[in-house]
Amino acid sequence: MSSPAAPAPSAPSRTVRASAPWTGLALALGVAVAAMLLAPLLPGISALVVAIVVGVMVGNLVPLPRALAPGLGIASKKLLRLGIVLLGLQVALGDLLSLGAGMLLVVVAVVTLGILGTVALGRALGVDRRLTILVACGFSICGAAAVAATAGVIDPEDRHEDRTVTAVALVVLCGTLMIIAVPAASAAMGLDATTAGLWAGASIHEVAQVVAAGGALGTAALTVAVIVKLARVLMLAPVMAVLSLQQRRAGAADGKRPPLVPLFVLGFLAMVVLRSGLPLPAPLLGGASLLQTLLLAAAMFALGTGVRARLLMQVGLRPFALAAMSTLLVAGVGLGGVLLAS
Repeated sequence: MSSPAAPAPSAPSRTVRASAPWTGLALALGVAVAAMLLAPLLPGISALVVAIVVGVMVGNLVPLPRALAPGLGIASKKLLRLGIVLLGLQVALGDLLSLGAGMLLVVVAVVTLGILGTVALGRALGVDRRLTILVACGFSICGAAAVAATAGVIDPEDRHEDRTVTAVALVVLCGTLMIIAVPAASAAMGLDATTAGLWAGASIHEVAQVVAAGGALGTAALTVAVIVKLARVLMLAPVMAVLSLQQRRAGAADGKRPPLVPLFVLGFLAMVVLRSGLPLPAPLLGGASLLQTLLLAAAMFALGTGVRARLLMQVGLRPFALAAMSTLLVAGVGLGGVLLAS
């Protein structure tokens, strides 16, 4: 009678282990929903930024139970990659082609020169290499989403989450200033609405920040600004492929060889092709956009909970100098390119 009953105590532990991921996931998704509701009240601030700020606050002020760790780990990795995949549904190649070859070359120049120039600046300033790459991609491509995607390639085990959060914080600071600076500078230079919109899309970091600046410039400017910004978003795929190739070469010596092209990048490209090749209904695209934001915001919250504020306060002034210089570089390349293309 006693021996058959012996295994019974192990059953509850299996139940706890099986349910633990759902607890952490529920928390991350719940915070993401709250961030999505709050973000519209903060012009130029995306739900991703709100979520990562909440994550840092919770991680530093509240002792989180260990049972949350598995779910938060899934959110910071798998939900992040799914969100990047769905981001591809925002990009329609037909809209991008309407910009013309000249403006598309400007986009390529902004991203390429922005990344290479920021990396060179970071090296000259002595900024941490990983942080420099995160800033370079975030400022040159699409803000927090690009920072998160880059971290997924160069730091797949999330061993340097403090760099990710620092890069996102710099995106928020500099991008928010650009919401004011671009319309003011456009007015001072006498740029027409379309040219100003093209410049906003080519130079401002976050999609939400581009929308805020484009709205201040007018309806015509907002439309072209968003299209140019989405062209920069498309550059996420080739940049991540190049970074993955570099990681693959760097890991060859110790046997760690990541995939040549990360699966989430292939998924992103597949969604771009799907959006461009099929007449997808607006409700479907709207729902996918909400889901993408939900997944990315949940991932940002999970990343934020692993960061300690004392580490962020120790970064010093050099990353801020790098962020300022990178912003000026991207804005300068964008303005010069737009004026030439126009």
